[in-house]
Amino acid sequence: MNPSLSASPHAHAPVSVGRTMALVMLALVPATLFGLSQFGWPAIFLFTVTLGATLGFEALSLAAAGKPVRLTLMDGSALLTGWLLALTLPPWAPWWIGVVGGALAVLLGKQVFGGIGQNLFNPAMVARVALLISFPLEMTRWVAPAPLFTGDAPGFFEGLTITFGGQTLDALGFDAMSGASILGHVRTELGQGEVLNAALTGVFDPFSALLGTVPGSLGETSALLIALGGLWLIYKGVIDWRIPAALLGTVAVLATGMHLIDPGHYAGAPYHLLTGSIMLAAFFIATDPVTSPVSRAGQLVFGAGVGLLVYVIRTWGGYPEGVAFAVLLMNAATPMLDHYLKPRIYGRDRRGQPLEYPQPEATAATAKPGEGRQ
Repeated sequence: MNPSLSASPHAHAPVSVGRTMALVMLALVPATLFGLSQFGWPAIFLFTVTLGATLGFEALSLAAAGKPVRLTLMDGSALLTGWLLALTLPPWAPWWIGVVGGALAVLLGKQVFGGIGQNLFNPAMVARVALLISFPLEMTRWVAPAPLFTGDAPGFFEGLTITFGGQTLDALGFDAMSGASILGHVRTELGQGEVLNAALTGVFDPFSALLGTVPGSLGETSALLIALGGLWLIYKGVIDWRIPAALLGTVAVLATGMHLIDPGHYAGAPYHLLTGSIMLAAFFIATDPVTSPVSRAGQLVFGAGVGLLVYVIRTWGGYPEGVAFAVLLMNAATPMLDHYLKPRIYGRDRRGQPLEYPQPEATAATAKPGEGRQ
C-alpha cells in the first residue's frame, strides 16, 4: 500500500494546465496563420518578439521568486498570454511595443498577484489597455492587408526595417496603406455629422469582415476562423458556451434594438459582431477560467456584462473599441458574482442548507420482531 495515498477513490483526470493551454493555442493557429499571411513580415516579426518577450519576463520573474523556471514555462500559460496580446496589437507596430506589452502582461497582470491561477485581471488585456493609454499613436496606426509575396507587401528586409528600424511607413512608401480601423473610421465620420450609411460606404463589407481582409489587428483578421476555433474549444469541453453566447447575444440584441430606433446613427448587429476583437474576446479572452465566474449563472451575467460594456463604450465612449476595457471591468466584478451566484453544492440548496430527504419506510429485513405481521 502506498502510504502517500490516504483515501480513495483516486481518479486520474486527463485535464491539465498544459493540455488546456495547448488546445487553446491549437484553436488559434488557423486565424493566426491567416493574419500573419495577410499582414506579412512586419506582423511575423512583431508576433515573434511579443511571444519571446512574454516568455523572457516570465522566466525572469520565476527565477527572482525562486520558483522552477522550466517546469512553469512548460505549462504554456505565458506563451498563450503573449499570443493573445500579439493578436490585439497593430500588426506593423514597432518591436518595443511587443516588449513593453510582454513585460506589462507578465509583471503587472500576472506575477504581481502571485503567478498563474491567482491573477484577478486577464494579463493580456491589462497590457493592451496600458499600451493603448500610454502609446495611443503607435497603438492606433493600422494598415490595410498586404498579403505575403504580393506586390504591395514589404519584403523580408523591409519588414525588418518597419519593425526594428524605427522608420515611419511614409518614409518607406507605405503611406497609402496606413489608416484607421473600421471602428475608428466610422466613429470619426459619425462624430463629424455624417449619417451611418455614408460612414460605412466603402469601408465595411460583411463578407470581407467575416473573412478578414480588412485593416485591424491580427485578432480582427478573420471573424470566421476565430469563431470556428472557439466552437471547437466548446466541442472539446475546454470552454463553456455560456460566456460567448451571453456576450455575443447581448451585443446583437442591443445593436439590433438601437438600429431599429435610429438606423441613421446606430449600426446593426453584423457591424458590431464582425468588426474589432469581439470574436476573440467572446471565445478566447472572456472565457479565461481564472478571471471569470465559476457558476453557470455567474458566467451568463459575466458574458452579458462584457457585451453590454463593449456596446456602450463603442457607441458612446471615448474609444472606438471597448473589448479590453469591458473585460477588465467585468474581471473586477468576478469575485462579487462568485459570492452571490454560487453553484449549488450536491445535497444542499442554493443557500447552502442541507436538503431534507424522506426517510425510507421500515422493511421486513429491518423491522423489529413482531412488526409487519398480522
